[in-house]
Amino acid sequence: MTSCHVAEDPIKKVAIFGGTHGNELTGIFLVKHWLENGTEIQRTGLEVKPFITNPRAVKKCTRYIDCDLNRVFDPENLGKKKSEDLPYEVRKAQEINHLFGPKDSEDSYDIIFDLHNTTSNMGCTLILEDSRNDFLIQMFHYIKTSLAPLPCYVYLIEHPSLKYATTRSIAKYPVGIEVGPQPQGVLRADILDQMRKMIKHALDFIHNFNEGKEFPPCAIEVYKIMEKVDYPRNESGEIAAVIHPKLQDQDWKPLHPEDPVFLTLDGKTISLGGDQTVYPVFVNEAAYYEKKEAFAKTTKLTLNAKSIRSSLH
Repeated sequence: MTSCHVAEDPIKKVAIFGGTHGNELTGIFLVKHWLENGTEIQRTGLEVKPFITNPRAVKKCTRYIDCDLNRVFDPENLGKKKSEDLPYEVRKAQEINHLFGPKDSEDSYDIIFDLHNTTSNMGCTLILEDSRNDFLIQMFHYIKTSLAPLPCYVYLIEHPSLKYATTRSIAKYPVGIEVGPQPQGVLRADILDQMRKMIKHALDFIHNFNEGKEFPPCAIEVYKIMEKVDYPRNESGEIAAVIHPKLQDQDWKPLHPEDPVFLTLDGKTISLGGDQTVYPVFVNEAAYYEKKEAFAKTTKLTLNAKSIRSSLH
């Protein structure tokens, strides 16, 4: 007889990362608060560890010191021989992997929440790395339902050629939390409140799951990355057009082939093109200018999860 639900091991170890990017202040502010007073993130029978991941970048209020910490958790960087010559973030990645991993091992933390801000108008966003993960789909469904009527979007970054070696990827269940719009180096009370609620609901879900609550089958709408779009550039590689006013702040909204996406200084409009409606995210994100990414195109789909309950019950 086949089981109609997925029995998962109870969750024991959870980490909450702030400061993966040192100028995204909401996660840093919350994690520093929870290091002083962790009452609000404690749940019976659960170890919850708040942690500042890139302290030097936090101190300087800059995204990173030598390279992007959120892109170096791949086997090559994690396996490099320890040396002072390594970029600061690669050394930090090895240290974080030692403390919370090792990646892809039985000993790694069960869940890592990595807290980020975006300058884009993305509201509350949960980032999913695996479309077949029943446990995380259930968790995201719970968070979305608990936050309603405040919208909460799910960005699925599963892609055959776009590889993300994220800081959180060392956990069995990696969760990216992205809240905006908020400028770099700035704290906004509304954004702080939203991120705090997302963590509260996530921890409540884990607590309910550990207590033996069964979560019935569910479905969530997600936005799956298709490709990243660069700014138009001139022969010397300089940006030749800006995000069109009609696209600015329109993250998650449908974008049609004929819709304007860029505007040149001489007033020329460049439209999306192609033959399908897409949903843009990270529109005009400040941190992505260096990555040559004006926005990412996504497609909307539905993910289903089986019923889950803890294997202890």
